[in-house]
Amino acid sequence: MRIIIEGAGEVGSHLAKMLSTEGGDITVIDNNEERLGKLAANADVVTVLGNPSSIKVLKDADVQHSDLFISVNPFVPQDVNIISALLAKKLGSKKVTARIDDEEFLSSENKLLFKEMGMDLLFYPEKIAADEINDLLKHSASTESMDFARGRLQISAIKLDEDSPIVDMKLEEFTAMASTDKLQFRVIAISRNNETIIPKFDTKFKYHDLIFIITTREGQPLLMRYFGKNEIEIDTVMILGGGPIGEMISKQLGKQLSGIKIIEKDKERCLQLSEKTDNNVVVVNGDGRNADFLLDEGIRDYDAFVALTGSDETNVLACVVAKKFGVERVIAEVENIEYIHLAEEMGVDAVINKKLITAGRIFKFTLSDKVRFVRYMSGTDAEVLEYTVAPGSYITKAPLKDIDFPKNAIVGGIIRGSESFIAVGNTKIETYDRVAVFAAPEAVKEVDRFFK
Repeated sequence: MRIIIEGAGEVGSHLAKMLSTEGGDITVIDNNEERLGKLAANADVVTVLGNPSSIKVLKDADVQHSDLFISVNPFVPQDVNIISALLAKKLGSKKVTARIDDEEFLSSENKLLFKEMGMDLLFYPEKIAADEINDLLKHSASTESMDFARGRLQISAIKLDEDSPIVDMKLEEFTAMASTDKLQFRVIAISRNNETIIPKFDTKFKYHDLIFIITTREGQPLLMRYFGKNEIEIDTVMILGGGPIGEMISKQLGKQLSGIKIIEKDKERCLQLSEKTDNNVVVVNGDGRNADFLLDEGIRDYDAFVALTGSDETNVLACVVAKKFGVERVIAEVENIEYIHLAEEMGVDAVINKKLITAGRIFKFTLSDKVRFVRYMSGTDAEVLEYTVAPGSYITKAPLKDIDFPKNAIVGGIIRGSESFIAVGNTKIETYDRVAVFAAPEAVKEVDRFFK
């Protein structure tokens, strides 16, 4: 697949590295020679130096023969990304997508307008991150969660504490214990020491494991009981950092929670936030790196703490401090992928990474048109995919245990009409089922073939 990425910033560079490992033919355009040089030293890509909205530069990159054009220019107005993508489409690119920074463009009416102009996808990383954090605040016992079909199936990532009832238990023993109830959940993967394991019956759960489980809506309370977890009732949230993500969270949750406090060190930004947010959102000007300041602002009285400054180190350390002060749920934005596991080891309950969640939205375009959804979960390098099963797909030919499904992938659950259920070996997939699959990166292309 021939893919052109315009913009070698953080998101563009991450996409280039990820897609190049998938065997794609990747070209990256940027007007900054230094950024291109750094990327070329770390990824198998072709680089083109030039103006992001120049037709000549687009033609030099051979955009007219590309399968996918991704416009993610850093430090430029969103207009540049939109114009570049639309030019690429007119020049011959099969699919185009652009990064934006205006939530208004994502309304149904405006998305239809852009689709008619030739745009296949607009994405706003900060909006995606805000939505993820809102979900994490709702599912407060998980380090990460993902809903399918409005929650009828859900994938949760749960970290095993030292006193967890299933530590040192084999999967076979856990399955036998849980089988007294109707099958409402299934362990689909374990992340351990930076390695993702698709578990077998003799796999033993260990302290600090991050367990990925798919569950029905009815099975969620039962699952938490087995894992020794309790959902935390979150009614008050303190947010460190008043950037776009913090603003969107406060707007989305302002009417649902009894209190939100935003700590922002820029005075002018504080004034803007005060005008844009609801009355129950308190905006305070101050430095959230100061533990005494956080104490003075009543951090002990909040149910959750979310750190969203531009510094990974500040976000992680502020969450550690919040945890020490007794806040039950702490979430940090961490953009350096190398820091994610470190943050989790230091006690951060959940980590948000804009590059990873954005990558999933775009990676969908490199797979078959039967993929409804792709998501990277921050505790693992594996991907979660949702397919709609096409007539004649190989996946429908026999029960799952008889079709030689890739070893590094697992079908977790199925939505069929109004039913939702957990998949097992005897399950036979049917045409038009919606299927949730958990797959290691090297297995994704092979999984995709089963649904064509």
